[in-house]
Amino acid sequence: MTATIANNAQALYKSAVVWDMIWPWDPPQGNTWDRLQDFEAAGHTIVGVTLAGDNHTAGEALKLLSAARSKILAQPERFVLIETVDDVLRAKASGRLGLELHFEGTNCLDRDLTLIETFYKLGIRHTLLAFNLGNSVAGGCFERDDGGLTKFGVKVVQEMERVGMLLDLSHVGERSSLEAMDAITKPVVFSHSNARALRDTTRNVSDRQAKECARLGGLIGISGSSEYLGDPQCSSQTMLKHIRHFAEVVGPEHIGIGFDVVFDHVNLTRWARGRPEEWPMTLDPQWPGFTYAMPNQLLELTEHLLKDGFTESQVRGILGENYIRICREVWR
Repeated sequence: MTATIANNAQALYKSAVVWDMIWPWDPPQGNTWDRLQDFEAAGHTIVGVTLAGDNHTAGEALKLLSAARSKILAQPERFVLIETVDDVLRAKASGRLGLELHFEGTNCLDRDLTLIETFYKLGIRHTLLAFNLGNSVAGGCFERDDGGLTKFGVKVVQEMERVGMLLDLSHVGERSSLEAMDAITKPVVFSHSNARALRDTTRNVSDRQAKECARLGGLIGISGSSEYLGDPQCSSQTMLKHIRHFAEVVGPEHIGIGFDVVFDHVNLTRWARGRPEEWPMTLDPQWPGFTYAMPNQLLELTEHLLKDGFTESQVRGILGENYIRICREVWR
């Protein structure tokens, strides 16, 4: 990098809203509340925190949500609970870390549509339909047969749109994701998925899915996971390749960041090997396990984007402003 590009990247990064759409709160995998200091040190504005999903009941999800709210609200000098776009701007202006809460999967709704609005009012701002395997709403990306959005699933996505909860289609099967996008009119996100054209796994987003997402005004968040990047080193250069691909297919205004950082990737790999139905890549004896890009890589990625010819406006969009645009349209 030239000194000029590096200096420009630092100045841009410091002034930008930097929004990582997903970080799973998962103490067994090293993702404990104290690790939020890594995002603060890296200059993030907002971090999306996964609290519950397909492995939880509604009661369990409510307890986790209640505990998270208490944790965040007890430290107003450090954290901002993100429920509106104004909260995002407030976090940036005050130099505090904004935390946006979400679910990975809809099993935690216990097939009760009324819980969607309840969870939204308690702070849940986006939700995945399914996590790898199928459920009563949709097919998962690693399911043997993705049967598509169920009749109940149509009601779920339409109720999410009505109350203002953003629809997230990462981990969802392709057919189910396409049918979900057909059933609503507001933007959706693939919060942490990469280009299937570069890394051929059903966990990634096909060009067809990307174009449908862009048609609704949505975006794809670039994941920092080795499994979805196709790079054990999780290099910024590889992330740039995925960004460049989507920029060519749908435009940079439909790209965001969703690193999905896991700090104890060794333990996560061990855990995944015990769940081959959910993580089929573990059946390959040569599978090397998960590794992840870290929060402080975002500044380096910013430098790569500028060097590659992305404009400052486009880079600001990718870092967070594209997501702000979507939330303005979807959240109520």
